[in-house]
Amino acid sequence: MSSKVLTSPLSPAIVRMAGEVKPTRTEAEAAVRTLLKWIGEDPTRDGLADTPGRVVRAFDEFFAGYAQDPAEILKRTFEETDGYDEMVVLRAIPFESHCEHHLAPIIGRAWVAYVPSGRVVGISKLARVVEAYAKRLQIQERMTAQIANTIEEVLRPVGVGVIIKATHHCMSTRGVHKHGTDMVTSRMLGSFRNNPMTRQEFLAMVE
Repeated sequence: MSSKVLTSPLSPAIVRMAGEVKPTRTEAEAAVRTLLKWIGEDPTRDGLADTPGRVVRAFDEFFAGYAQDPAEILKRTFEETDGYDEMVVLRAIPFESHCEHHLAPIIGRAWVAYVPSGRVVGISKLARVVEAYAKRLQIQERMTAQIANTIEEVLRPVGVGVIIKATHHCMSTRGVHKHGTDMVTSRMLGSFRNNPMTRQEFLAMVE
């Protein structure tokens, strides 16, 4: 049977093929012990005896986004806005993610903006959408697009803008070993793409 995995752009859950079984926690801990042996360590020594369990618990936290649905997070909106139709911006949302190539940390901040079309969403929901996508194996370009696309598809606003600035440990702690650099990505939809004044207003708010 194929091990191909089906994914939905809005659903947080990875839809597994019929018959595919998630490894148990015991199996996951055994895999960590194997890696410890592979690097030349003794997983039975005192300092490492509890490490496999700690790593698996850490993975529960690092990748909690797979159990969250960003679209559902945004579905509770408010109409009592007294006609408010200007830009809404949540600035410098901190996040921690991991790159899908080396499992190395990605540490960054996200700026999320939208121009509402009759309805607004609680600002905490925007931060939760960032978190839901960050707590997965990621590349920054995809994460930026996922956040913007989900807001656009669920809220149907006049426009959406997302900017992410992040440092990638896969570049600073391995490979080229370049410290002090960050990567900037953006996704502009609707008025943020088509209206230079709207885009410039948003960019001026990004530190």
